[in-house]
Amino acid sequence: MNKLKVVIIEDEVPASRLLYAMVSKLRPQWNVVVLAGTVEESIEWFAENEHPDLIFLDIQLSDGNSFDFLSQSKPSSSIIFTTAFDEYAIRAFSVNSIDYILKPINEEHLLRAIEKYESLVEKNDSQSSEYFSAILNSLQCKDKQYRSRFLISAVDKQWTLQVADIAYFYSENKITYAVTKAGREHMIDLSLNKLSEQLDPNQFFRVNRQILVCIDAIDHVEPYFNGKIVVLVKPAYKTTVTISEDKIKAFKAWLDF
Repeated sequence: MNKLKVVIIEDEVPASRLLYAMVSKLRPQWNVVVLAGTVEESIEWFAENEHPDLIFLDIQLSDGNSFDFLSQSKPSSSIIFTTAFDEYAIRAFSVNSIDYILKPINEEHLLRAIEKYESLVEKNDSQSSEYFSAILNSLQCKDKQYRSRFLISAVDKQWTLQVADIAYFYSENKITYAVTKAGREHMIDLSLNKLSEQLDPNQFFRVNRQILVCIDAIDHVEPYFNGKIVVLVKPAYKTTVTISEDKIKAFKAWLDF
């Protein structure tokens, strides 16, 4: 791969030096710049310089976390996160197809991350604004309280529907329905986009534009045409539930978390 501009943002000096040495060894043709590892200085640098092709970004910086930097600088760069063991971060970045390297960093894992990045570049698989928003949302919502119930209204009564009883949500003719594990359907006054923001991402996954499914409702998956897969849910959905090829990796990472 041609000479790329790479930035390392890491607040631990020994870790920063080690990562610089490893990257320089594995890709000597890359132009690697090391920043101090603070939110403030990183924001200043990105405001004054052309954004690099790739950032190695520590999650916890000396004066804040990487969300503070990302939300203000909005880098156009691809990102490989470096982190000490943090289950939430690993889930978030895996589901959003972000690469991460656990500390202490070893050369094998670093090389794998670099090769994944290079593969994405060759496929012109750049980060869209929707994709970047997903990263920020994942970082921001570590302590978020997710919705646990809905108020359901009928002509003459109201009652609560527990999220724990819901198998999946689907959208049809601009109306959203919740399907319970017992097979009952209820209209929900929220779009699937809004539900995706309010429900625990460990439990619910937007498999396609029509369906948001709970992990407990998945019976199994099967291969389908054109690189897609089919998800069999219980209770059964009225049509075939397919996942496109570009979403399969994130779906499998979510299942395996």
